[in-house]
Amino acid sequence: MGETESKKTESEAKVTADQNSTSPTKSEHEHDHAHHDHRGCPAHILKEAMASQKDEKIEEESTFSQIRSYIILLIFAAITYATYPGATWGNRGLEPNIHTVFYYGWISAISTGFGVLPLCFISEMKPYWIGVSNAIAAGMMCAASYSLFMEGCTFHEAGDTSTLSSTARTVIGLGLGLLFILGTKSFLEQNEDVKVGSLSGADTRKILLIVFVMTLHSFSEGVGIGVSFGGEHGHDLGVFISASLAVHNVPEGLAVAIVLLPRKVSKVTAAIWCVVTSLPQPLMAVPAYMFVHSFLPLLPVGLGFAGGAMMWVAFMELLVEAYEDTDMVTTGIASTLALAVMLQIQQSIDEHA
Repeated sequence: MGETESKKTESEAKVTADQNSTSPTKSEHEHDHAHHDHRGCPAHILKEAMASQKDEKIEEESTFSQIRSYIILLIFAAITYATYPGATWGNRGLEPNIHTVFYYGWISAISTGFGVLPLCFISEMKPYWIGVSNAIAAGMMCAASYSLFMEGCTFHEAGDTSTLSSTARTVIGLGLGLLFILGTKSFLEQNEDVKVGSLSGADTRKILLIVFVMTLHSFSEGVGIGVSFGGEHGHDLGVFISASLAVHNVPEGLAVAIVLLPRKVSKVTAAIWCVVTSLPQPLMAVPAYMFVHSFLPLLPVGLGFAGGAMMWVAFMELLVEAYEDTDMVTTGIASTLALAVMLQIQQSIDEHA
């Protein structure tokens, strides 16, 4: 009898232990509640992306996708050769035309792809260095945003007929840029099954967000190229602005590449994406040159728009993920150094203007 009661007691204790192990504790309930309350914040989205990367092995880019990238690269080379303006290249004092304006804008866009070159010597990046890379990209984007804001606030051209100050128009553009990027982010979150090449889910949402922002930035740069060719200094100023942007686009391409390559995107495909973010430069340069007086009043709005969107992504996406992969000190040092170097490069370009 005593033996039976002993076994019964042990059985009840085992059942109780099983129930305790399967039942969530109070702290777990609180954690789940907090988890659901913060589903909309960028930190949660980034953690979700990182968790999915840990749970699911990121697939290498398919051979078909790489072949397609090489074909696109050949098309870019063919366009570069076919649109070469011949004797007009480098000749001073010549009147610009649509052909030359497009070509200089195209060369500026193609230079973005060279941002991949420094990463060609790296086979695989560990999570820590991915975080450092994200911090560097954030610093570069912050520097670009600052330059856009300053250029918009200090914008002054003789043909600018707007009654609003350039600062007010830049601030309006900043607000519109933030609204646009938040709307874009919300749209991408609602379409979780979106797939681009070898990227899918949270990876694609993040990549598309960054590509959208860098592309928006290129719209204002394209307008800047067209306006410079259509201004009073004509060809000489347009060539200088295009060359300056070409140099400036290389580190911007690097910022895009260091976000793409850890997602198992090939270097050729990463270069294609870098160029895609700058394609608005030749496309917007031509109409801006043809209708220079119509585009001038809108240029500060475009600069503020691109700067606001880029600043949001730098702070709310890249820096948060960099902190998750590294720590506060590493993220701060890497982003600050990248910011300082980019500002120094831009200052050097301005001094030679």
